[in-house]
Amino acid sequence: MSQMDVNEVLAQMRVLRDQSAQKNPRAEAPQTDFSDLLKNSIDTVNEAQQQASSLARAFENGEADVPLAEVMVSLQKASVSFQAMVQVRNKLVEAYKDIMNMQM
Repeated sequence: MSQMDVNEVLAQMRVLRDQSAQKNPRAEAPQTDFSDLLKNSIDTVNEAQQQASSLARAFENGEADVPLAEVMVSLQKASVSFQAMVQVRNKLVEAYKDIMNMQM
């Protein structure tokens, strides 16, 4: 490919980039910030763990209105959500390592 061909291709790419940037933003789907989504997920897992812990503490203290089945289900939900969050973290770390190992 000659230098002139490369310049023509680059010019076409710039035109396409400018055209895509000028699209109507209302026509696109609403964008969600990944960091906000991740933070909300972590907060949800944290809330589940705190709720399970408080239910378990209430049961251990002998409160009559806290059934054992509810405590066990709450603890399992917290455990499953935490394990899912750990798996997501592991995949993110793995993807980060893959990107860092890419040749430039």
